[in-house]
Amino acid sequence: MPDTVYFNGAYLEREQVRISPDDRGFLFADGIYEVVRFYGGRPFELGAHVRRMRDGLAALRIEGVDPDSIPGIGAELLARNDLESSDAILYLQVTRGAAPRVHHFPDSQVEPTLFVTVRAFTPSVDPSEGVGVITAPDHRWTRCDIKSVSLLPNCMAAQDAHERGAYEAVLVRDGVALEGTRSSFFAVIDGEVRTAPNSNYILPGVTRAVALELCEDAEIPFAERPVLVDEMLRADELFLAGTTTEIMPIVELDGSPVGSGKPGAITSVLADRFRTRIESL
Repeated sequence: MPDTVYFNGAYLEREQVRISPDDRGFLFADGIYEVVRFYGGRPFELGAHVRRMRDGLAALRIEGVDPDSIPGIGAELLARNDLESSDAILYLQVTRGAAPRVHHFPDSQVEPTLFVTVRAFTPSVDPSEGVGVITAPDHRWTRCDIKSVSLLPNCMAAQDAHERGAYEAVLVRDGVALEGTRSSFFAVIDGEVRTAPNSNYILPGVTRAVALELCEDAEIPFAERPVLVDEMLRADELFLAGTTTEIMPIVELDGSPVGSGKPGAITSVLADRFRTRIESL
């Protein structure tokens, strides 16, 4: 099976890639990333990912990478890796590039590092059964709206979830449930779908936006309003949304059942409509 990647303007086999030890992504986590889902070789919300990538590069003031090149690179990688008709994941990462190690940005422009890879993808859990999650303190920095490669707090919370047999950790800051370590978080309270509003404390999730569109299409009441922890504990339904997560019912929270302990009616409607949207690609 081929394992061709894109690295700084060239298509290479993965083992040929060489990254400088002076790369600021390695030294400072000075970079951004995106993950794009493909269904049968067709991209899902690729334009939204490209726009978020452009916003992230602008926020970090990284120049020299054209986000509009990503669709073409992705298509070429799918072809070179025999994944043109497959379910797959595209991962891309941009760092500021290699420069002498000082904390401020390099005084002169350096070439950014662009790495893109694809791989076949099969979900590890069944949305019809739902998942368990835990809550965890949010120890991240306060620019969570940037999809930075600095993910150590996310990894630590995800490890806690893994050790407790949970699928995900929902991060809590000042009594508010914000989002998962790799997904957006929603609660259904008194028939209304709620999720934290976009701010510097959450990532503007691509699938989050799709979930809200699906609510509107289905005439399900929704609001972008903070979900307090005590509200989360009494919610009728909880669910996650994300590129690899899709619309995922939460059936257990910190070891206790959510609602009936089975996927809720509203979440199931949204999951079905999400699947229909995928089938229409």
